[in-house]
Amino acid sequence: MTPVRVAILGIGNCASSLVQGAAHYSQNDTVQGLIHHRIAGYAPGDVRFVLGIDVDARKVGKDLSEAIFAAPNNTKVFCDNVPACGARVIRGRVLDGVAEHMTVAGERGFQIANGPDATKEDIVAALQASKAQILVNFLPVGSQQATEFYMECALEAGVAVVNCIPVFIASDPEWEARFRERGLPIVGDDIKAQIGATIIHRALSSLFTTRGVDVERTYQLNTGGNTDFMNMLDQQRLADKKTSKTEAVQAALAARLDDENIQIGPSEYVPWQKDNKVCFMRIEGSQWGGVPVEMELRLSVEDSPNAAACVMDAIRFCKYALDNGDSGALIAPSAYYCKHPPQQIGEDAALRMLDEYVSRHIEAAE
Repeated sequence: MTPVRVAILGIGNCASSLVQGAAHYSQNDTVQGLIHHRIAGYAPGDVRFVLGIDVDARKVGKDLSEAIFAAPNNTKVFCDNVPACGARVIRGRVLDGVAEHMTVAGERGFQIANGPDATKEDIVAALQASKAQILVNFLPVGSQQATEFYMECALEAGVAVVNCIPVFIASDPEWEARFRERGLPIVGDDIKAQIGATIIHRALSSLFTTRGVDVERTYQLNTGGNTDFMNMLDQQRLADKKTSKTEAVQAALAARLDDENIQIGPSEYVPWQKDNKVCFMRIEGSQWGGVPVEMELRLSVEDSPNAAACVMDAIRFCKYALDNGDSGALIAPSAYYCKHPPQQIGEDAALRMLDEYVSRHIEAAE
């Protein structure tokens, strides 16, 4: 297969896990841990990273294969021999991509590289020079202005997007229309984890519903020690994140809960947890005869590899859409891999739609 050329925006833990994973599956003949081995012929090893964009001094100017291991990244290293890929990390534009408290957090926070911010012309030129086909957005939660800036750059450069964060682009009708008019696909918004708090919360909420149990109250409280959790100490950056996670669960319930009966979102930054994320979940409901039922669950996962599995699939579905001239928000991939897609669809139905999407083009070609 021809390579899938990918640029990464934000070289944090998620980028590290994604790049490590591509190298791991290129070097090892295994399908262990993959949601899909091949998507329309594309394997994880077909993904090539051609450009990195960041603002941290410890990453800017380095090859992407080196930058992914630089502080403050603290995710698990499961592939320590990532080959140099020739993709340099360039300095981007800060805007609201860096919260103020992250610049005074020492080694655990962000250290802004010297020099001027990149202009729109700089970013567009870099994307075009790299021949990137897809831009993956891993900016910190709350980066509204920065995300919109880079979406403008992607549209001008003619690059598709996988939007992994809770800034609403694919699910915003105006932005979605612009990608459709430009002939570019987009998958988004806010990537789910492979087996994470939201997907499990949705599955259990759906189980309660299908078994005739009325869900009355629920919470999902998460702790972690990566830069994502540190960034979210600023409550003003959390609005879209809480909306994204809450709506993903509400969509799986038979009846929408009042705001006071549902609490979902980050709870606490615990530095020594590093990239480990711990979720505490509770669901309360009424079953046969109005008798109460309560469920509590604790989930512990390495946060960034958990997301990378879904991002790798989303990239390949995005490339498949490019190959077939599809544009705008990709409904099935967005619903299956993202918390806040344009249309909320149950996982089983979305997975069937993914299979039908690929089959439809294959049959048309025949």
